Amino acid sequence: MSKIAVKFMPNDVVIDAEPGEPMLEVARRAGVSIPTGCLMGSCHACEVELDDGSCLCACISGIPGDRPEITINLFSDPVW
Repeated sequence: MSKIAVKFMPNDVVIDAEPGEPMLEVARRAGVSIPTGCLMGSCHACEVELDDGSCLCACISGIPGDRPEITINLFSDPVW
């Protein structure tokens, strides 16, 4: 499979990733911090929004492999 260009916003950082690669690992390699809580997808501290409008928990998600590039919008929650 080919690499996917992953863009993290609002940081405006782009990094190549493998389809299915853990999203938190890709963010770490890119120097982007995604807050985490339970690491099981229950607390939603790591919730991000994809460029197609879908929201998911980064701690239990891999990079989708259905397109050549993806934008991941990070939320800022002062509680976390």
